[in-house]
Amino acid sequence: MPAEARLAALRLRVRDRSRALAFYRDLLGLEVYEEEPLRLVPAGRGFTLELEVVPEAPPHPAGSLGLYHFALLLPDRASLAAVVRRLLDNEWPLEGASDHGVSEAFYLSDPEGNGLELYRDRPAELWPRRGQELRMVTRALDVASVLREAKGPQGLDPHTRLGHVHLSVGDLDAAERFYAGYLGLEVTQRSYPGALFFAAGGYHHHVGANVWGTRRPAPEGSTGLVRYVWSVPEGTAAALAAHLRSLEVPHRFEPPEVRATDPAGVEVVVRDTA
Repeated sequence: MPAEARLAALRLRVRDRSRALAFYRDLLGLEVYEEEPLRLVPAGRGFTLELEVVPEAPPHPAGSLGLYHFALLLPDRASLAAVVRRLLDNEWPLEGASDHGVSEAFYLSDPEGNGLELYRDRPAELWPRRGQELRMVTRALDVASVLREAKGPQGLDPHTRLGHVHLSVGDLDAAERFYAGYLGLEVTQRSYPGALFFAAGGYHHHVGANVWGTRRPAPEGSTGLVRYVWSVPEGTAAALAAHLRSLEVPHRFEPPEVRATDPAGVEVVVRDTA
């Protein structure tokens, strides 16, 4: 995967359009970019959230294969503090707050139980390492210190991006084979118990995979993460399709994108951006 690769979009399957809009549009401040299919973006259009509304979809069982959380990256500490302050002022429950060494993060769920992380990165030169490997940790976050940075409650900063996707998987070896062996991401950390982290371009992680859940598949067509999209330089999708073909990995290549399904059942789209 080229160093320029970035996460550009994800699709969630939800049951209740109104509740989803009340959260993502009215509370977090994303803007509706398109009504059908329902697509939302931050003001700076740094990523797209697509909501596939299926009222009869079975709920995604907690801990089953698929989405653990997706993470929105705020540009700085003040913008992170502002959106967290907005959540607190609206009495939206937070489920955790952690200092990961590389970042400061808050955790919550959307109305249908999809995990969401809001975070800001520390400068890369401050990321903890042992040799060449990152040493991300989970420590208690000084929440009061973060919130003091807020100039007032605000929705997501216009320059918010899709930072990473964290998945519940059944087997870490299979996850590594797909994300490192097939897609060409770097394994950035192996030492975190029950998890692996993958990235392009020297980032701490664009994809996390853990075996902390049930390791059981979710029901067919259930709510949760359907797919996510990488934006890559022109020509990358064709090269990746050739690589997958050489390894006899099932995929679909329809320029300018190639699609494959990861071991957790999530569709991964790699799309050339001119």
